[in-house]
Amino acid sequence: MISQNLPLVNYGNGIIMIGVFAAVCVALVVTIVLFMNSGKKE
Repeated sequence: MISQNLPLVNYGNGIIMIGVFAAVCVALVVTIVLFMNSGKKE
């Protein structure tokens, strides 16, 4: 009963942090793919 009154995990902030981390990872992958495709011009 006590554990219901103590929010040990804040899912609101956690979801925001995971979303930002995922967006940064996707942006890095996209930039790497664009650099790889642009380097093959001869």
